[in-house]
This record gives sequence, structure tokens and C-alpha cells, in this order.
Amino acid sequence: MSDSRVGLTVVHRRYVPYSHAHYAGNLVDGAYALGLFGDVATEVCIRTDGDEGLFASYSDVQFRAPMKAGDVLEVTATVTRVGTRSRTIDFVAAVVCRGRPDRGESAAEVLDEPVVAVTATGTVVVPPAA
Repeated sequence: MSDSRVGLTVVHRRYVPYSHAHYAGNLVDGAYALGLFGDVATEVCIRTDGDEGLFASYSDVQFRAPMKAGDVLEVTATVTRVGTRSRTIDFVAAVVCRGRPDRGESAAEVLDEPVVAVTATGTVVVPPAA
């Protein structure tokens, strides 16, 4: 029997402020995406179980492309498995807009194709059903 929660997808978008630049070239550390994955996982848990849940673990994290200050990130979480109290979620953080300081101080553009910056698989747990 299939669980209707499998396949649920939640999407957040977030502008990356310049105050989060951590490295030369306005690069943002990879942990920034993990924080966003936690935020979107919280909404998944609220939608599936009426509780904020608790992030238990990552089974895979891949840093695929740089994230920079001035980017707009689209963070997607999709439920792939539902257990008694655990949920497995696939995450993607993609750059959909990017600052263009070479064109001007506040110049930016919408990317023709999003750039996948970080992917992960994680497990959240929720309280037992009442």
C-alpha cells in the first residue's frame, strides 16, 4: 500500500545576502545550504505530520557547484520514504538567479537553467501518531 505523503514536495526560495559570504569571490560555505534544508524539512514535517519534527541524519551530501552572495537559491525537499516515525527526504539547492557585479554593483540576472549547487538525502523523525 502506498503512502500519500511519498512524493510531497516543498519549495523555498532564499536570497543569499552578502553578509553570508565566507570566502574569496563572495563564496558561501556549504553549510548554508544545510541550514536551508533544515528549514524546508521543518515545513515538510508540519505538512505531513502536524509537527516540526527533528532532523536526525544525512545519508548523503554532495556539493556540486558554488553558491555566492547575491544568489537566489531554490531549495526543494521531496519525501521519498515514510516509516512509522521517520521520513526520508531528498533535497536540492539550485541557484536560479545570480548577482553580476561585473555589470554593476547591484546587477543580477535570472539564469536560463538553474545550477544545482547541493544535493542531499536526509532523515527526519516525528513523534508517534496520537
